[in-house]
Formats: sequence, structure tokens, C-alpha cells
Amino acid sequence: MNGWRRTGRGAKLRLVGVLDQPEAALLRGLVGQIQVMLAERTDSAPEDELAELTGIQAGHTRPPEDSVLARLLPDFHREDAELASMLRAAREPELIAAKTEAADVVLATCPPDGGRAELTVDQADAWLAALNDLRLALGTTLGVSEDMPEDLTDSDETLAAHMTVYHWLTFVQDALVQTRATAL
Repeated sequence: MNGWRRTGRGAKLRLVGVLDQPEAALLRGLVGQIQVMLAERTDSAPEDELAELTGIQAGHTRPPEDSVLARLLPDFHREDAELASMLRAAREPELIAAKTEAADVVLATCPPDGGRAELTVDQADAWLAALNDLRLALGTTLGVSEDMPEDLTDSDETLAAHMTVYHWLTFVQDALVQTRATAL
């Protein structure tokens, strides 16, 4: 991918990027993994009789044990555990739905065999949300921090390869942010 560009105006405005087949496959695979994790979290939510009566979905009251999910679904309040628990139960399903919806947009607009991705402004916003989630997930898995050395090739080839993916996601996100900003 060489970045994004704008085409059209008004209702016909599109943000266009071209992905190679391996890039598209990687992006779609990572997004799919996030979707699976979110679906498993939703499926493991406790039964709630009040939710069944009202139709209002309730989520977990405790944060995820998995560090990646914990990063994607952080506490809504850090100082009051009881409040955090109630907010999580009330808001986590909504947060998961928003993340899943953004992932769905990426999968619907990212060509499976590579090629041209043409996004409306709303679709670009969904891509930005999904790319952010991917970077959070991968960064958590890799232990990305400000203290991390820039050149990892001498220390761990596997980590260096994964960091290349992290940096590529950063580039795709940043390029889309820059192009999206000019669409305002």
C-alpha cells in the first residue's frame, strides 16, 4: 500500500487505497481474529433475567482476563470497582457491537484478493476504529512501549517481523487519518 488518496466531492467523495494481495489477506485475517475474540466475549456473558425481560443486553461485570481483550475493553471507571462493574455490564455489549461493526465494514470493503478499496467517509471512520483496535491488540501482544528499541533485528527475528506488521498498520492508519482530514 502506498497510502490513500481522495477522489470525488460531496456525496461522491471517496478515500481510495490499493492493497496488495498479501496486505489484504493480512488485514482481513487480523480483523477476523479480533471478531472471534469479541464474539467469544459476548457468548460468554452471564445470563441475565432482567435483560431477557427488557431486551436490554447485559455484559460481563468483570474485565477480561486476556490481556488483549482487556486492552480492547478497558474499565469504564478505575477508582470505584462497583461502579466499574455496573458500567461494564451496561456498556460492554454496546462497545463490542461498535467494534464488531467497524470490523464488518473493513471485511466488506477490503478486497479479499487485494486491489482497490474505495471508502466513504463513514467507512473510513470504521476503518480507523478497526485499525486502532488491531494496533492495540498487536501492541499488547508484542509488549510495545516507548522504551522499546527501534531496531529489533539483532535481538529477536520473530518479534522484528511482527513489529513490521505493527508499523505497517500504523502507516495505513496514519495515511488514512491524513487523507480523511483533508476530506473535511
